[in-house]
Amino acid sequence: MRQRRAPILLFAALTLLVSASVVPRPAQAIDTGTIVASAASWDCLDYQVTGVCVWLTCTPFGCYTQTSVKVKHYRPDLMVSVYQQTGDNPWSVISPLASPNLTAKTGGDRTEGRAGRDHSNLRFKNADAVGHPAAAGFDLLSSVGYTCESSATPMQPYFLSVFDSLAWREGVPESGYPEALTPGSRTIGQVGDQWGHVYPRSGFVTQSNDYKAAAVIAQRVADFVTRQDQPHVYTPLQGHEKPGYWPPGPVVEGDASTGTWQRLQPSLTKSCSVFPDRGIAASYADVLADDGDYVWALWRPYECCPRRGEELIFAS
Repeated sequence: MRQRRAPILLFAALTLLVSASVVPRPAQAIDTGTIVASAASWDCLDYQVTGVCVWLTCTPFGCYTQTSVKVKHYRPDLMVSVYQQTGDNPWSVISPLASPNLTAKTGGDRTEGRAGRDHSNLRFKNADAVGHPAAAGFDLLSSVGYTCESSATPMQPYFLSVFDSLAWREGVPESGYPEALTPGSRTIGQVGDQWGHVYPRSGFVTQSNDYKAAAVIAQRVADFVTRQDQPHVYTPLQGHEKPGYWPPGPVVEGDASTGTWQRLQPSLTKSCSVFPDRGIAASYADVLADDGDYVWALWRPYECCPRRGEELIFAS
């Protein structure tokens, strides 16, 4: 009965957050209310009851056990914005945090490949990763055991590319890494449709399709933000396992078990997938942004069971 009530409470919590977070926005921006509302997605949540946990409690009068239901689901941890012009993050309330500075004055220029030969573009984009605002609604339910708590803090900036100019604009030091120098290493794509390489994790990518280029950039950001001690200026997003709580590990390209993407701009969708998110023949013409700005939510899998005693002695 408790599990059937979970989706109702989840949607109610998100609705409350929407009503409290709508802010004025420019025509081409996305607002916090829209972002929070987009998190009401069963496809992305993928809520499952996976087992049971057995807890042991001991008192001076003896020991006894209690059980709790083990659940697994995805949570929206990060908002990743990939955009053309420095200082113009399409998420309106975050844009002032990523203003141009002495080392990040401009952005968005592209160098065309030689016509008729490779038809490739060297593109540059800014990128920011911020804690998903809907995480607060999920945390309301985690306090009563319906969902797992998040590793992410709502609205916290985990990465702003304007403060990471050496790595993001110059590719230092990752341009010299083996992953960046080895053809076919850490690629994003599918047979017959290669989007780009994870390394070097910078703002430049060679790709003729602007949507695919932006997706590669988003995947790069998620790759280092969910890892410790990377050569970037960022705050790591990592959970710490404890009894009854199993947070996700680092994001890996093409692996849905580590994280999935929900497109919010352009053309908001209620589903989640990994990149590539369509077949090899897709043109992506309907999701190419005229202004070169894209926004995705990164959903990551959590598994947990409510604490019902002092020691976890069994989990299935």
